[in-house]
Amino acid sequence: MPDDDALLDRLLPEQLLTTLRGRAAGYDRENRFFTEDLADLVATGYPLLLVPREHGGAGADLRQAVAAQRRLAAAAPATALGINMHHVVMGMARTLHQRGDRRAEHLFAQAAAGELFAFGISEAGNDAVLFDAATEAVADGDGYRLSGTKIFTSLSPAWTRLLVHARETAAERNPLVFGLLERDAEGIEVRRDWDTLGMRASQSCTTVLEGAPLRPEHVLTRTPAAPNADPVVWGIFGCFELLLAAVYTGLADRAIEVAAGIAATRRSRSAQAPYAQDPDIRWQLAEAVIVRDGIELQLDRLAADVDALGTPAEPAHGARWFLLFSGLKHRATEAARRVVDLTVRSSGGGQYFRGSELERLYRDVLAGIYHPSDSESVHAATARALLGPAAG
Repeated sequence: MPDDDALLDRLLPEQLLTTLRGRAAGYDRENRFFTEDLADLVATGYPLLLVPREHGGAGADLRQAVAAQRRLAAAAPATALGINMHHVVMGMARTLHQRGDRRAEHLFAQAAAGELFAFGISEAGNDAVLFDAATEAVADGDGYRLSGTKIFTSLSPAWTRLLVHARETAAERNPLVFGLLERDAEGIEVRRDWDTLGMRASQSCTTVLEGAPLRPEHVLTRTPAAPNADPVVWGIFGCFELLLAAVYTGLADRAIEVAAGIAATRRSRSAQAPYAQDPDIRWQLAEAVIVRDGIELQLDRLAADVDALGTPAEPAHGARWFLLFSGLKHRATEAARRVVDLTVRSSGGGQYFRGSELERLYRDVLAGIYHPSDSESVHAATARALLGPAAG
């Protein structure tokens, strides 16, 4: 694997991060997609982060991708969240590659050719997420026609390939089908309806499918409509949760950095000293660092565990993998919310005004509660594993 620092410096040089940070407020204010950021990231080869070197990519492992996404999110959280969905698809393909499973190998070549992948899984009211679908799949020769509505489709203005799932109601076994739609296919409508509290530049618009063709060569897998460890589903689930946790941890990194800078320059009139010397401010910022550091260690360890797939060091997590993935995402997003709250409390009323960076981070971090796996599903799954199914 390439050296961590050298890889980050090549794909996310400091000058680029400064540029991206400088655009973030404008994207947020104008509710506009990160078009210029994306062009700059493509120019460095960042979308090829998780593509193996033999397929023309950067050859990063998941642990390195987590570090990269954390670094990008500290500069531009909504940009990081948007490109995250492309990395999830590449990460899924990479976990299959590690297992010796070639089903998704062709996705690497598509990414190297410039295709940009997005994630069309979430549906209103579908709390089973990957393990069921409201979108319907009707057999059409060896392929399917898909009809349904996908929500929170990040990268909406730019994606060229959309990973989706749907339920084939005529199939008795393995009724869920997972595959990739092409942007220029018929029956795909991208609504321009993203006007949200935070993460505005991600432009995660609603995608409506009306008989959209899923070609047979683009089908990745078929699974039961129930929790299962199909390698495609496993790869999507794990990479989504880990890379999402990385984005929110990077946001927390930046909140601490901003608040520490404010504490060093903002002065107490009564004490005639910087607030960095105020014991209450010091406690709040120290607590923010302590909370963040706990997630950092968990994130690094679990990403390394995934990187050990297919090696003698592969951990025997078994059925606990899904609990570990979802639990980490839950802890990371809740920790980031706690960190941002502490930094806002420590930084004075000026951060309550629109346009301050902490004000924007405060809004952005709230999006973490809506991503799968949400708090309710994490606790329900953990209780079921510990105590058995709930009665009734």
